Amino acid sequence: MLLLSLLIGAAFSPPTEAQLTKRGSQRLSLTDAITLADKQNLDLAAARAQRAVADAGVRAAGERPNPTLSVGASRDAPHENVLIDQPLEIGPKRSRRIEVARQEIALTETDIETMEKQVRRSVREAYFALAHARAATAQQDDIVKLADRLLDISKSRFNAGDIPKLEVTQSELESARAHADYQVALEEEKVALSGLNATLNEPPESDWDLGDPFVVLPSVPALDDLVSRARGSNSEIAKINQQMKLERSRQELLKAQRVPNLGIQVGADLNAPGGPGMNTGGYEVGARGQLSMEIPIFSRNQGEIAQSIANTRVLEDALAAARRAADAKIESAYLELQARQTQAQLYRDTILPSSRQLEEMSEESYRAGKANILTVLATQRDVQQGERDYLDSLLAVQSAFSQLEEAVGAPLD
Repeated sequence: MLLLSLLIGAAFSPPTEAQLTKRGSQRLSLTDAITLADKQNLDLAAARAQRAVADAGVRAAGERPNPTLSVGASRDAPHENVLIDQPLEIGPKRSRRIEVARQEIALTETDIETMEKQVRRSVREAYFALAHARAATAQQDDIVKLADRLLDISKSRFNAGDIPKLEVTQSELESARAHADYQVALEEEKVALSGLNATLNEPPESDWDLGDPFVVLPSVPALDDLVSRARGSNSEIAKINQQMKLERSRQELLKAQRVPNLGIQVGADLNAPGGPGMNTGGYEVGARGQLSMEIPIFSRNQGEIAQSIANTRVLEDALAAARRAADAKIESAYLELQARQTQAQLYRDTILPSSRQLEEMSEESYRAGKANILTVLATQRDVQQGERDYLDSLLAVQSAFSQLEEAVGAPLD
């Protein structure tokens, strides 16, 4: 009976760090995983490639208009002409275009930062999903060992005539179920490993030693501090703020474009022979010049400026809504994290110890002959379910922390 007590008590032992990391070939902390994804994640690399496009936009905005060369010939005098037309921009049009392009660069940077935050959350979730899968596999491995040893004990007691064949059959069924669940756990671990490698852009066969990342629960600042930080780091708020700056730059450009460009034409008329006699005005080469300017009578970008102003007002309303939504999302994520932390602590401090007490009572009843093996197995299943629920609560804490971190828009650890 003492051996049976030890076997049943093994179900309550949490996975050791060696069990959690025995298959890891290379140590990988959460910080290392985030750093690796920052260098290798393909989605992030594609987002950063947009920087070159935005930089080229500044060069394009700074270009000056090209001159136009015209060459003509006719039967009338002068027979030929050559003309160069050079438009000149008046006012700060070029500088306003460059400013718009620079604001577009800043908007691109905002999009890149948003992608970086999304990748950070994806890495965290994939990292702890693998840690959860490995801990579940380790738990199931302990369950298999316990079920096999319990089967051996039931066979020995049956051979001694202490129990009926039914208890041996039930032990065999429990052992088969434990082995099947262990195989499922191994496959789920492979799926979780594949997800992490995909996020890190590592080969599918890469394996990692994660250590025991569930040892310490994450801590977070006060709710007021989180809300205050989000005003300057939340992705949606930052993007709308930058869109407003871009829209204001476009308004300044539209106003600068109200001033018409000046067209300067310089050239020569060629081969204009005069009539008979003297002073008939004939010449071989005659200079020619001309100025032109559009007269802004009907169109002065009134519609475009009005549209830009309306867009700015829309963005102002969107900013107010985004701030309120961010506050609500942070508060919700914060309360969710607190709830999950409380749940994990209750499992650790109350539920699991109560399960151990229940196991001891079941063991004493079995030792006294007042309970059969079905009662013992039912108690084991309750204990094992409690261990699984505790592990799930640890994963839920990390998931809630990821949501809160993304809502704030800045690292919290």
